[in-house]
Amino acid sequence: MSDNRQSLADLAGLTNTPAPVTQAATDTVPTEVSAPVNNSGPVPEPMPLREQILDKFGRAYATGRRKDAVARVWIKPGTGKIMINGRDQEVYFARPTLRLVINQVFGVTEREGQYDVNCTVKGGGLSGQAGAVKHGISQAITKFEPILRAPVKAAGFLTRDSRTVERKKYGRAKARRSFQFSKR
Repeated sequence: MSDNRQSLADLAGLTNTPAPVTQAATDTVPTEVSAPVNNSGPVPEPMPLREQILDKFGRAYATGRRKDAVARVWIKPGTGKIMINGRDQEVYFARPTLRLVINQVFGVTEREGQYDVNCTVKGGGLSGQAGAVKHGISQAITKFEPILRAPVKAAGFLTRDSRTVERKKYGRAKARRSFQFSKR
């Protein structure tokens, strides 16, 4: 059997341009690579950080949406006071589960009590409004501190929850529910 081993210098004859002769092309014994081997594939370049986006008052603004609710949210450094439609969060969202939804973003980013939040909410019910405020706070905190985008996005708070109520169809009681069938 013949030896079919080829090197880079042998491949240079196949093209019109001569290949540069390097130390690796002249060696017949493979040398060991000193760089660590990554089995997961090529290492991607880190994404460049986004810019901090603030208004003239030093606040970050974002809009959050959920179901039919739309929340306009402004955040700035402060003591952790959250105002919704001019009222404190304990007054506006009386249920503790709704307040927990709003404060999830600060828990993930480990920024409890560091930002004051002022927001206005329109449309929908209380559950949709709480989700809209959470979405708005998530968007605003990533504009204030762009380095927090990775943990907030990993938690899924930057994605708008597009689930809404299905519309009612004609000839039906609700979207899919039919009227009660009467045999006689």
